[in-house]
Amino acid sequence: MSHADPARVEQVRANLHAARARIETACLKADRDPSEVSLIAVTKTHPASDVRILASLGVTDVGENRDQEAAPKAAETADLGLTWHFVGQLQTNKARSVASYADVVHSVDRAKLARALGERAEAAGRRLTCLVQVNLDEDSRAGVIGPRGGVDPADALELAARVEEQDALTLGGVMAVAPLGGDPSQAFARLKGVADRIRDRYARATMVSAGMTADLESAVARGATHVRLGTALLGDRGPIVG
Repeated sequence: MSHADPARVEQVRANLHAARARIETACLKADRDPSEVSLIAVTKTHPASDVRILASLGVTDVGENRDQEAAPKAAETADLGLTWHFVGQLQTNKARSVASYADVVHSVDRAKLARALGERAEAAGRRLTCLVQVNLDEDSRAGVIGPRGGVDPADALELAARVEEQDALTLGGVMAVAPLGGDPSQAFARLKGVADRIRDRYARATMVSAGMTADLESAVARGATHVRLGTALLGDRGPIVG
């Protein structure tokens, strides 16, 4: 492997420092301990060399949202001992591939997908942590999955039960994306309500994956345990790969 470009290392280091400072400030404002909030570096459209730079700077959690980009990148950086998070919408026919490298799947939004991931993880001898993706659009209706994915809040407990019944899956908690154009604080408050209901029934399902570069402060104020940052760390995305 060629050595990383020193200028790129310094750029990512500065971005990471700034992002961690934002998380810390948001935690202090919300009267939370910064150690309660984990940073997931979303590296979509950025090369594996950036994953190596992030790892060298102490990042252990890396996220991707497209299997065709994530699978080769995970293989290329397998020596780093990272935790891989799959955060994008997922077709059932990709379950076998994703179950082979992902440690956490954030985007489980239907029972059929939970079943497919459970079967594929079991066949691969692996265990996956799965989050129920919740649709926070105001007009979310039962059974209708919106353009960004997610189950209606009213159906989240039922889907959590479908995840929990798969032997190779561990129910980790919930994930959501703030609606476009809406108030993220209001949306994340709705998510907190869903997260609390699921945790009341499944005590270990404590993860709340919410907040991205634009709205991490609102997410932290409403109980996020994991924020997914891409642009804040690596800059604007290049062209889609693959």
